[in-house]
Amino acid sequence: MAQHHGIKALTGMEAYCNRSHHPAPGDRFGRLFPDISPAYVPAAVLEEIGRKGGPMDGGSKPRRTKTVPVGHVIFGQFIDHDITLDVSSRFDRVNVPEETTNVRTPTLDLDCIYGSGPEAHPFLYSQTAPFDGAKLLTGVDQDSADPLKSNDLLRSPNLRAIIGDPRNDENRVVSQLQLGMIKFHNATCDNLNADEGITGSALYEEARRFVTWHYQWAVVNDFLVTMCGRAVVHNILSCGRQFYHATEPFIPIEFAVAAYRFGHSMVPMKIQVQKGGKNEEFFGPVLGEGFSPLGDVKAIVDWHELFITPEKRSVQKAEKLDTTMAGDLLQLPFIDPKKDEASLATRNLLRGNSFLLPGGEKVAAQLGRPANEIEKVMAHIAKISDDAITDGAPLWLYILAEAEAIGRETTSCGFDKGEGLGPVGARIVAEVLIGLLELDPRSYLGENRNWSPEADFDSIGKILASTNSCLP
Repeated sequence: MAQHHGIKALTGMEAYCNRSHHPAPGDRFGRLFPDISPAYVPAAVLEEIGRKGGPMDGGSKPRRTKTVPVGHVIFGQFIDHDITLDVSSRFDRVNVPEETTNVRTPTLDLDCIYGSGPEAHPFLYSQTAPFDGAKLLTGVDQDSADPLKSNDLLRSPNLRAIIGDPRNDENRVVSQLQLGMIKFHNATCDNLNADEGITGSALYEEARRFVTWHYQWAVVNDFLVTMCGRAVVHNILSCGRQFYHATEPFIPIEFAVAAYRFGHSMVPMKIQVQKGGKNEEFFGPVLGEGFSPLGDVKAIVDWHELFITPEKRSVQKAEKLDTTMAGDLLQLPFIDPKKDEASLATRNLLRGNSFLLPGGEKVAAQLGRPANEIEKVMAHIAKISDDAITDGAPLWLYILAEAEAIGRETTSCGFDKGEGLGPVGARIVAEVLIGLLELDPRSYLGENRNWSPEADFDSIGKILASTNSCLP
């Protein structure tokens, strides 16, 4: 096979002709649709579609949604870091999901916040009574007088964040979200200790349950409703899952490599994180330089600016969910294009090839989508690819195209183009995330389906806004 622009030949092609599926344990990925044959698109075609200046380049001109707060895109990244981490797959070989380790627990248990708990990871926790082994440490425990340290994560001498998942320090906004969730846990510890006198391990366990269940509720009733539409979420909760059939939680590769990468289309070039502040480059020096201490008070996030909260501010919206992406994502600044593929779009497309993902139109047919809808989406993909793709569409590209051509089912049979995931993407994302909760006996859906949250914390915006720092 010829090589293209530094991309190595895809080895292991024999796997296309000899493919089997076995239920995957929680520490491995698996498949939703093992009986659908894989699609293949030549690397050169995928590179042309995803290149800087190509058909997926949205440039720098904003193309905002009407209904999706920009904070939901960052929250989606946080959710991803809570349930998946693949450190072994590669573009230049065929990857077998059942042999690919998922380093995170495939449950929405906030292990990115709690690690493995105070006994296994004591360095994350306070050792001072009455909150020893219960409260989580932050930068305020290092220097409460310094506004930069007191509004930052706890850091080691090499300045790396001491947190359950290092990826939650890769940009300033997700770093601040990690800090906000830690503050929510610590405030819960304060309230439980003051109101009920709980201390020690009992305090940790009850605070973690309270925080985790409110977070899980926000994932289902705030995030999924916003991104997938109320109609599909209600259908899954009331009528059950139709395709994510599992006896224990696992992450399907159709979700991890395709459907859940929809947020890459919604990332803005610039974002305002403080009231009256300027729009900062998302990948610029104030917000984009991750894995380092907070370096500017302008990067301290006021969550009222990114989510709908009781303050009812004019919240910046995410970019439309379509087949274009912010230009910066097609030339990632931290990747050397001479050594590796620097376009996030191309990387996503190549990863789909390497995992033997089925064609998007085949998945849509399996989900029972009508032929005229599939034809409409495929016509859009043919146009984008200059007729290079007329069948066997990359699943990730199909999901973006249907969001643009069909749109989110906001109400039953009422679709809004570009406002969220279309029928295939929404069904995969919502069934998997709801399924992970239903299969976890510790979650609110697995333990107590009659539970409801406190009104002050029934959305992710309310949760984070309750932890807002006093901005300098």
